[in-house]
Amino acid sequence: MRLLAAALAVFATTTLAEEVTTYQLDNGMDVVVIEDHRAPVVVHMLWYRAGSADEPVGSSGVAHYLEHLLFKATENVESGEFQRIVAENGGSDNAFTSYDYTGYFQRVAADRLPLMMQYEADRMNNLVLTEEDIVTERGVILEERNQRTENSPGALAREQMRAAQFLNHRYGVPIIGWKHEMETLDMEDALSFYDIYYSPNNAILVVAGDVQPDEVLALAQEHYGPLPVETNLPERFRTQEPPQTAERRLIFEDPRVAQPYISRSYIAPERNESAQEDAAALTYLAELLGGSPFTSALGIALQFDTNTAVYAGAYYDGLNLDDGTFGMTVVPAEGVTLQDAENAMDAAVAAFLKDGIDPVRMEALRTQLKAGEIYARDNVGGLARRYGAALTSGLTVEDVQAWPDVLQAVTAEDVLAAAERVLDRDHSVTGWIVPSREILQ
Repeated sequence: MRLLAAALAVFATTTLAEEVTTYQLDNGMDVVVIEDHRAPVVVHMLWYRAGSADEPVGSSGVAHYLEHLLFKATENVESGEFQRIVAENGGSDNAFTSYDYTGYFQRVAADRLPLMMQYEADRMNNLVLTEEDIVTERGVILEERNQRTENSPGALAREQMRAAQFLNHRYGVPIIGWKHEMETLDMEDALSFYDIYYSPNNAILVVAGDVQPDEVLALAQEHYGPLPVETNLPERFRTQEPPQTAERRLIFEDPRVAQPYISRSYIAPERNESAQEDAAALTYLAELLGGSPFTSALGIALQFDTNTAVYAGAYYDGLNLDDGTFGMTVVPAEGVTLQDAENAMDAAVAAFLKDGIDPVRMEALRTQLKAGEIYARDNVGGLARRYGAALTSGLTVEDVQAWPDVLQAVTAEDVLAAAERVLDRDHSVTGWIVPSREILQ
């Protein structure tokens, strides 16, 4: 604890806000530059405001499918050439797809930034696909689903939980896609998504590292500036959830489940532009209820005081364009039924709401979160990702920089009020994940 206090003291006179400069090109592309001159390294990230929740109905998985296809040929380079150039220049690269965004990044020496922009701008506008590409990568994503989802009972259970939680919103559809729809993805699906969403006016360029903002702007204007605007870019509209008025429950049975467990999730508000207070309170709530087993309400009550569970945890998923989830998981101890474990979980939550929050624990958590925000600045890739994920989820640079102060302003009363609003059983989905229903008899 002394080391943590000393580290915080060192940073006491240093603002948590990074040196961030923003621009917008004439074609609508946003540019964010985060200066970090401690090493001659740069992270170049291109984010698209298009994820799995933006996919057409019936084409689930196309956002992730297109992410794979973007590593193929363009009108100017051969398939795989971009990745070879990155590697030959001592760098690394990858891509990722989420509900609200798709991102591509390279980490290279700072003087290689122009090369990264040249290649990334090229594949934004000049992708060339063959039928062989379509068939090959469709097989790749199906195998990825087999490995990560079909072979994991926990992943399959989470799919069913989200499908039950989000009846009308696209967050109920897995990012990788439903298998039967993935099997039908074709050239038209991929190119129609690409043509609309992979456009400069739907993209955010985030450059972090040993760079000067004016130089980044000049490079962005040179490489991305000439790309044409997509005039038919649709408004980012998602079907919203109707009010949930009844608790939802499911039993997921899979013989590969090694240990039965309980999972419960609630609809919870996301971080909103200029209104992040609820999200900050829920961040505390997740730690207070299910963070460390030695200090959290669920951990102490279930794992230590009563030996009801071998694990108890909580989480908050709030960095989304639309509502996220707050959840809890309990793995019963040997000899404890799922019903008894669920009853104990509910009793622990009720006691937490009734008894209030220990001020000492609240302050310790406040210090812990502050330290986490400070140490997060040491990773230039993490900084770039923090801004890109926030901006593609509806937040602003100002929101990202205000977040540490918003966290520090949270009170115990704020946390309890958020808990009362969110932890409503009528807004929940509870899953029992079991190897066989026979254990329930």
